[in-house]
Formats: sequence, C-alpha cells, structure tokens
Amino acid sequence: MAPPRPPAASAPPPPPAAAGGPALSPEQLVDLESRCAKLDQTDYFELLGLERTAAPGDIKKAFYKESRVYHPDRFFQLESKALKDQVNELYKRVTEAYYVLRDDTKRKKYLSDIAGPDRAQKLRFTDASESETKAAAKKEQEEQIGTHPKGRQFYTQAQKDLESGNPSAAERNLKMALTYEPSNARYKEALAEAQKQTADKSKGDSSFKIR
Repeated sequence: MAPPRPPAASAPPPPPAAAGGPALSPEQLVDLESRCAKLDQTDYFELLGLERTAAPGDIKKAFYKESRVYHPDRFFQLESKALKDQVNELYKRVTEAYYVLRDDTKRKKYLSDIAGPDRAQKLRFTDASESETKAAAKKEQEEQIGTHPKGRQFYTQAQKDLESGNPSAAERNLKMALTYEPSNARYKEALAEAQKQTADKSKGDSSFKIR
C-alpha cells in the first residue's frame, strides 16, 4: 500500500494586479506624476507617444497600451485619493486623445491647430472646437455651391440636368440660381458651359436635319 501523499501546498496570494489593486512600479509612479504635472502643455500625440504622422493602427495600439496601465478600474481599491485623481485625469485625457486622433477629420483639424501660433490654446479638442470645425466645413461647402438655399437648389438641379444630357434645362435652372446669387462665379461658369452644350446640341441637330 502506497504511503499517503503530503497535502498540497497552498497557492501563494495573487500579485496586486490580479487582486484588483494598483500595479504601478516606482518608475510608473514617477511617470504618472511627471505626465500629470505637464498635461496642460502636452498635445495628444505627445501624450500617446506618437509621431504626428502616426497611422490609425499605431494610434489604436498606443491607446490600448496606456489603457492597460492606467485604466481607473485597476485602482478602485486604492486608498490614496490624490493618486486616484491623477490616474483618472490622465486616463480621461488619453481617452480624449484617442477620440480625436482616430477620426480623420478631427485629427486633420487638430494637427492644423497645434501647428499654428495658438497652439497653447488648441491643445484640447473641446466641443466648441468641434462645433467650429463643423461650421467651417459647412461654410466651405456653401462657398463651393452657393450661400442661398434657393440658389443651391437650382444649381444642384442644373448639375443633374447636365448629367442627364439636358443642357437647356440646366441653363434655365442656372439663370434662376443667379437671380439669388448674381455674383456667384461657379454659377456663371456652369451657365456658360450649359449654354455651350445647348449651342453644340443645336448645331448637331441642324446638321442631322440637313443630311
């Protein structure tokens, strides 16, 4: 009969990370302190350790790397309120950076902002700056196809007329568009093109009848 086996040794207690507590090394604590101290002078690329030419995949990797270390859920048992606040503030800014940089339009606007003379005031992409971006995009679009709603409506219809091979209808709609915006250069150019196509079409029809 085999001798009884000794009882298995009890498993060691889990490390702080597995137990749900903080797992910041002394180096990381220094890093956290340093980064929080200069958050107001750091742009989103610097915050995520990225070049300004970073690809979307690199932006995502950088965000997940920061999230693994500084996600607030890892520090819910922490007694130090000051440290908790630092973690929360850093993670909030990291999330904000990812929200902006992952979006092509926001990233382009942000790059322009931080490269300009007002960099210090443009480091954070606020709701106000997003509204400004949308307003600028709307203004750019209006400048391209007109500022008056009725003018844009007739111009848009004229474009459809030209695409369907009906330049005479396009000509009428463009003349209507110009009654709302007499100085719109785009409308004038489109009208000249419509008139040219109408004339060419008339010549072609006349030539066909003569034959």
